[in-house]
Amino acid sequence: MPGIVVMGAQWGDEGKGKATDQLGDRVDYCVRYSGGNNAGHTIVVGGERYALHLLPSGILNPGVTPVIGNGVVVDLDVLDKELTDLRARGADVQHPLISANAHVITSYHQTIDKVTERFLGKAKIGTTGRGVGPAYADKINRIGIRIQDLFDESILRRKVEAALDQKNHLLLKVYNRRAIDPEEIADHLLTYADKLRPYVVDASRILNDALDEGKVVLFEGAQAHHLDVDHGTYPYVTSSNPIAAGACVGSGVGPTRIDRVVGIAKAYTTRVGEGPMPTELLDADGEKLREAGGEFGTTTGRPRRCGWFDALVVESAANANGFTDIFLTKLDTLTGWDKIPVCVAYEIDGERTDVMPVSQTDFHHAKPVYEVLDGWTEDITGVRDFADFPKATQAYVRRLEELCGARISGIGVGPGREQAVMINDLL
Repeated sequence: MPGIVVMGAQWGDEGKGKATDQLGDRVDYCVRYSGGNNAGHTIVVGGERYALHLLPSGILNPGVTPVIGNGVVVDLDVLDKELTDLRARGADVQHPLISANAHVITSYHQTIDKVTERFLGKAKIGTTGRGVGPAYADKINRIGIRIQDLFDESILRRKVEAALDQKNHLLLKVYNRRAIDPEEIADHLLTYADKLRPYVVDASRILNDALDEGKVVLFEGAQAHHLDVDHGTYPYVTSSNPIAAGACVGSGVGPTRIDRVVGIAKAYTTRVGEGPMPTELLDADGEKLREAGGEFGTTTGRPRRCGWFDALVVESAANANGFTDIFLTKLDTLTGWDKIPVCVAYEIDGERTDVMPVSQTDFHHAKPVYEVLDGWTEDITGVRDFADFPKATQAYVRRLEELCGARISGIGVGPGREQAVMINDLL
């Protein structure tokens, strides 16, 4: 049985939670392999809307074992609150297994994140301020706190003190902020030790054993390809590797374990935060897309930048990640336009290019070249078979498929779990 990666093909907010949820009843393990609570996945089940930030989206499916992999940075307060809130609403969820090697976000990471972003001024990156970037920076600098450190008090206290030794100098002398007490940080983290102990595991071994037994393991990436720290629109990226290859690094399985890679793409384009976005609409159409699609961040509440579908952006992701399938979301949002432009090329300094440029300077100067397709006015939220779509809707989907270089196997036509049209089985 397969190992399946589900990841974003644009700049995040594509609806990965919905696609993951579609597979959930046939999945045995659902693994978050990157990012932290800077992600936001919205699931609608039985008319109830659930906003998840750290927990794997498959947690709402009975029988699925949720796993937080070593590639994730974990805010323990957020994890505890998400689980408490879900249970308070009557959701039957189990505590996720957590890799002993996952890193912890502390309050000092959040402080550093916020003051650094403010200090950058106009050059800000547009982070969520959740401490994710600083936690990953500590990981790379080898001064991070791992989940397993919670179970050795003396080691934990030494590591927190070492991490704060340099940070307090920075806070005091550069940012004019008060120093942070390492004892307070360690004391707070230790309150979670006994609570987490039963769930902290060698996730790599558990997942490899599950695949050996023929179980279905779904690897869920946060953010998206173009927010990847190596392959995204740097520096306006996240601090981890949400690409398909990151599923291996962030969970401890080898590349031969991955059978399918499902890219999630919105039927138009959105982005949150800073950075280039060639098809961004700063007019009435952009506002109409935002309102119709409810384009406000699940985690931050920030309004998303909206624009027409950029085929070069998705094709680039399909090429780098080896998409076997694309799940196209929010197609219903486009209902009501007579004509729908699709970006099929860029013009850069008077020259046309049909692929996304590797140079960020070129990408900043890229002007979209549009192909205009027929729109539709019919309500498609109740459609469950591709043949029942209006002809113009079918043509739109097939043209995107041609431009992106991967088959479109699923289509979202509304927020509900049941509002999906499956063309090909993702398993």
